[in-house]
Amino acid sequence: MVRIHVPVAAETLAAMLAGDGAAAERDPVLAAVLAVIREDNPLGDFGLYKGVFELSPGWESFQPDADARPTLGEAGRTTLSPTAILAVHAPCPPEDAALAAALDRILAIHPWEVPVIEIVPVRMPVRMPVRMPVR
Repeated sequence: MVRIHVPVAAETLAAMLAGDGAAAERDPVLAAVLAVIREDNPLGDFGLYKGVFELSPGWESFQPDADARPTLGEAGRTTLSPTAILAVHAPCPPEDAALAAALDRILAIHPWEVPVIEIVPVRMPVRMPVRMPVR
């Protein structure tokens, strides 16, 4: 499982909270990350389904130190950032080259000085027969 925290415009978060799921596609950073997930790579690959992800609206809180160069906020002050949290299944080991390449693309898109991208091992029970990809 890969969890990606993506900063979004306050308007994007408000629209999503109001039920406008399509607002995600109008946010430039989030739309660019979603485009990578939808490419041919392990992210969101369920075999019969591609580009699968879960999207949750939220906020990130952080306090940059004096040496930080934050995209949002300022050193020494607590900041709340409107955020979209993407949970994406990746049916491969964390060291998979295709996964690493996709995550490198997301890192290049992500505007934060220290992007929050978590790779968490998971076990998924599935109904049989399911053709899960082997990478």
